[in-house]
Amino acid sequence: MRFGHAEELRAEFPELAAGVLYGEFGGAPGPGGGSELEARVGAYTDIARKRLAAGTEGEFPEVRAWRRTYTRLGLRPTQYRCASESLLRRLRREGSLPRIHPVVDLCNAVSVAYAIPVAVLDADRIAEPWLEVRRARGDETYTTFGGGSEHPAAGEVTFADSAGRAHARRWTNRQSGYSAVGEATRRVLVVAEAVHETAAADVAELTGAVQGELERLWGMAPKAALLTAGEPEFVFGE
Repeated sequence: MRFGHAEELRAEFPELAAGVLYGEFGGAPGPGGGSELEARVGAYTDIARKRLAAGTEGEFPEVRAWRRTYTRLGLRPTQYRCASESLLRRLRREGSLPRIHPVVDLCNAVSVAYAIPVAVLDADRIAEPWLEVRRARGDETYTTFGGGSEHPAAGEVTFADSAGRAHARRWTNRQSGYSAVGEATRRVLVVAEAVHETAAADVAELTGAVQGELERLWGMAPKAALLTAGEPEFVFGE
């Protein structure tokens, strides 16, 4: 399986930095983590709380950069927010993050700590042989978390697989319910993307942090890579 960004998208957004990880559960899938997971989620969430104590998420350079990107895409950035901004907004207003699945909970906590969107997908729900971040044609099918179907508008940036299924809406705004991680998930694909000034260094640090947590908490041996214009493709699941 291959993952990457369309050449045209990279040319349009040369500031894009992306980190990708692929990991497999060693045995039968299960929650895992326990008290150690709670401690790690709490530690990352506390980093975000300290940042929020000094200013709202809309002031963070990571968030401001995604807002500018959304404006360039023709979207209203306060109507459609990148995933990390939405999580930070919820944390500021409600004091906690949603609990979904242990791996997702960990990645959401890392996401707010770095203010960078982190997508977590069930790799077995992605049609081989590729998943590409590209502008939609308009005929892709997106499944909502409620089970409904939508079609991203032509030109919208999405994660599209080789079967024409869209695994995200509006780039980093919302993932698909079809490839959401759940109790039966055995293989995960994690993608972090940023467009701010220090994105390359921050995504590299975030990717290393997630890699270490997957190793420590679930005994995974995750494969990781930082994608660039020179090395734009990640091959996994071989």
